[in-house]
Amino acid sequence: MFLRETVRHGAPRAVFVLLLTCALAATGLALPAVLGRALDLLLAGRRSDAGPWLALCAGLTGLAVVLGALDGLVTGTANARTTAWIRERVLRHALASGPRLRLAPGEVVARLTGNAAQAGTVPTTLAAALAAVVTPVGGLVALAVTDWWTALVVIAGTPLLVLLLRVFIRESGESTARYLQAQGEIAGLLTEAVRGVRTIAAAGTRDRDAARILAPLPELSRQGHLMWWIMGRSTARAAALLPLLQLAVLAVAGVRLAEGALSVGGMLAAWRYGVLATGTGVLVGQLNGLVRGRMAAGRLGEILETPEMMYGERELPPGEGTLELRGVRLSGLHNVDLMIPGGSVTAVVGRSGSGKSALAAVAGRLADPDAGTVLLDGVPVAGLSREVLRREVVHAFARPALLGGTVGGTIAFGAYEPGDEAVTEAARAACADDFVRRLPHGYATACAAAPLSGGEAQRLGLARAFAHAGRLLILDDATSSLDSATELKVSRALLHDVRARTRLIVAHRAPTAARADLVVWLEEGRVRAVAPHAELWQLPSYRAVFAEDAVDDAAAEEAVAEIAAGEKAVAEIAAGEKAVAEFAAGEKAVAEFAAGQEAVAEFAAGQEAVAEFAAGQEAVADG
Repeated sequence: MFLRETVRHGAPRAVFVLLLTCALAATGLALPAVLGRALDLLLAGRRSDAGPWLALCAGLTGLAVVLGALDGLVTGTANARTTAWIRERVLRHALASGPRLRLAPGEVVARLTGNAAQAGTVPTTLAAALAAVVTPVGGLVALAVTDWWTALVVIAGTPLLVLLLRVFIRESGESTARYLQAQGEIAGLLTEAVRGVRTIAAAGTRDRDAARILAPLPELSRQGHLMWWIMGRSTARAAALLPLLQLAVLAVAGVRLAEGALSVGGMLAAWRYGVLATGTGVLVGQLNGLVRGRMAAGRLGEILETPEMMYGERELPPGEGTLELRGVRLSGLHNVDLMIPGGSVTAVVGRSGSGKSALAAVAGRLADPDAGTVLLDGVPVAGLSREVLRREVVHAFARPALLGGTVGGTIAFGAYEPGDEAVTEAARAACADDFVRRLPHGYATACAAAPLSGGEAQRLGLARAFAHAGRLLILDDATSSLDSATELKVSRALLHDVRARTRLIVAHRAPTAARADLVVWLEEGRVRAVAPHAELWQLPSYRAVFAEDAVDDAAAEEAVAEIAAGEKAVAEIAAGEKAVAEFAAGEKAVAEFAAGQEAVAEFAAGQEAVAEFAAGQEAVADG
């Protein structure tokens, strides 16, 4: 249980808090006796004898102040360290669980912030609660030592005090659990809304979404008011019971004073001990903190109940990245048997809900199958070490998270640091280098300061995968936001410039499937066919897979034809640009040739002028 683990982790510092609090309680218990003794001596006229006792009273008071300050310092430090440990512990587990964690992101954030802070106080609160018991128990013992009759009054009222505490713990525990649940729901909805703020603005649903986010607020308010009502009711009960007990102790002490069994100082001490023995207010506060901390730890424990993905220690033998699925069953997949040859480019196609993403997830071990085995070059992927698996199997997704701080850091983010040159080459292959260099600081631009479109963000995700490509590269709808021309360039780079051996591509476009060596056609979680695209294209039902909202084969063919026409237009434009460049080069050559002819003519004219000059000189000589 996570609560016990938290208490064990915080135990060393909690013991220190317990010692300080017990010392503070002992100081408080000693003070009435010392004060009573000093009062008796003063009333007896023995002022010289009362001096040391008064000094001791002052010393105990000063010691209580110092101990209280130390207790506050140590408690705050211990709570902060335990909270930090809880957050790191739960966050690491959540990241290790990966897609298995089914809680909404906002819910996880709420638990890692508010609930972790509440659970982090449990060790010190438990120590303080134990020390809080010392005060009433010690007060009762001291009261019995001072006078048994006054102690019997407190003992008679103890069952009522215990009953009051039990009712408070039971009622506050239920309301606290419901309060934290409503709080987590609001946090989850708020995080979702922040992520979709553009959609909300475009749809004009601000008021409706605000109402949706705040829908749990009445329940939160109800449980919050209930918690305060329970606290107030317990306080009222204590306010009615405790003064009666304290007055009863004072009355009995007065009777004992009248009988001569108690001195005035003894009566003062008895009254003070009666107050301490019935002072459960601090204990109620500590118990309230324990209840809230226990509920918060329980909510954090739900995250830790999600099993982590365990890794083996095996290495991969030399190979080309042959991927094999044997009898794989998972939500969305049903007894899939599949062999993908090493070094091939394989497209996975199918209608929405056919199991494409599930296949990509089990292939790269983002999820483990409920049954069956996934092998890479003959080794079960579940037996590979974390380092080997994440180095050799790389993913790109439809909506990549831009991690790494800067644009260059986003591309370099992965199991290892690929280096600046590899980052740049990967960006070129993903058609991202041009727009990255136009950013204010190029590759050093912070992601938060880079206004990226969906297609640009997707290209950065592709670049990250290309920079780390190993034995198996899996693209799960990773080109869905690219235009046809860019997608064509990326596909060509994927075939020729990316060093991955085996490439598994979840495809939605017919040209993407056409460029693959093989196509895995999924239907309702089963492999319907594995064959080249050209062979499958003869089937009307296969062609219909690629038509958006298609109802017949004609719509499918038309959609594919439009894509093909677009690609042809792009190719023609490229060819035209090449022809223009060649024509320009020809014009330049012609111009250079004309300039050469002109120079030859000028040279000939010069020769002719020299000949005429020579003839003139000869004529002069003859004359």
